[in-house]
Amino acid sequence: MGLKDCTIELDNPYNTYYAGQTVNGRVTFTFDSPKKIRGIVIKFAGEAETKWSETETKTDPNGKQYESTTNLTGQEEYFQIQYYLLGGKNAAESELPAGMHTYPFTCALPPTLPSSFEGEWGFVRYTVKVTLDRPWKFDQDIKMAFTVISPVDLNLNPRVKDPFKLELEKKFCCFCCASGPLSLIVHVPVTGFVSGQSVPVTIECDNASNVGVEKITINLRKLLAFHVHTPRRETKRKKELVTTISMGPVEAGNSQTWQQFLQIPPLPPSNLVNCGIIDVDYDIKVVAEASGMHANLDGNIPIVLGTVPLESFQAPPPYTDNPPVSSDIIATETDPSMLPTQPVSPASPPSNGAGGALGWNVGDNKAYPNIPPPTFAETSYKAPTISGKNDSEFTRIVGGIEYAPRYPTYAFTPSAPPPPPNY
Repeated sequence: MGLKDCTIELDNPYNTYYAGQTVNGRVTFTFDSPKKIRGIVIKFAGEAETKWSETETKTDPNGKQYESTTNLTGQEEYFQIQYYLLGGKNAAESELPAGMHTYPFTCALPPTLPSSFEGEWGFVRYTVKVTLDRPWKFDQDIKMAFTVISPVDLNLNPRVKDPFKLELEKKFCCFCCASGPLSLIVHVPVTGFVSGQSVPVTIECDNASNVGVEKITINLRKLLAFHVHTPRRETKRKKELVTTISMGPVEAGNSQTWQQFLQIPPLPPSNLVNCGIIDVDYDIKVVAEASGMHANLDGNIPIVLGTVPLESFQAPPPYTDNPPVSSDIIATETDPSMLPTQPVSPASPPSNGAGGALGWNVGDNKAYPNIPPPTFAETSYKAPTISGKNDSEFTRIVGGIEYAPRYPTYAFTPSAPPPPPNY
């Protein structure tokens, strides 16, 4: 027996920090009997890893075939900070009495860290690990993951502020006679969004052909690339479906227009800035499925996902063929619920009356005072375990072995500007 319970508490309620901020917290041990130790060590680490295995059939010198499996890996280390909370490497053995023992800690995060990420073939992960250094016995470890966000301010990227129009056209050949074209126009008012927003998508289908369209699908996709470099360089790509909406059909000779909204769940920002082995991008894939044996009409719109929303958001009006009424426009512009928003860091539990985690101002952008703070919500993908090669059977994982990062998420309903008039 001895160690009855242990906890790690951080000074941010979401266990989430921006790169460059300071992590403060405390570790608490509860012993049901006296405990002999040499010291208590705390270690903060940030790293990225990609890995998968490939099996191929080979032939030995005798002509016999066998299966050969190669483990491919990529690794990046961003920082490691380690120090003693009690005792030292060469300290004499000491005995902690039964009961509760609490030790505060602090760690300043480097400003260039990439955002936390968990995926099928790789991760960017940040952990804090506390070790009871025990003489003549196995050390006991307590480990917890926390989230780091690298801010991506969409207002600093002029390319994402412009509308985007995707124009697709296809002609079908039926019984040696070419039909009229199937035309599809898809547009979005901007191409920069944040988690929690709804992407307004306007779809115009003009089916002048003699082939029916069974349905039109718009998919928000996450485009992932994982890179390994040992024992050889290789890349594995994956397209993950995030959100999908279908509409239609559109009969031959008919036309139809829709305005749809793609809701963005908590997701990592685009690019994973400062990570060289994992790429994250997003797009909207549009597919018009033609009936019969005809090929589909499809295209895509690139999307950038940030952590700071565009300042000039207002709710898009529902689609109508009627021209906008000026009084409605004025009402929208003056409605406080439609004013721009901006991310600020959530407050931390008060500590000695001071309150607030040190360094939270790094993530606060006072240039957008009308933007309320986001919440920090877990993404849907969870790592099955945060145990690593340096952990042992004696390592306790705080909060469970599964882990999902938290990302800034905004409550916009809806949350993007409407398409410009006559666009």
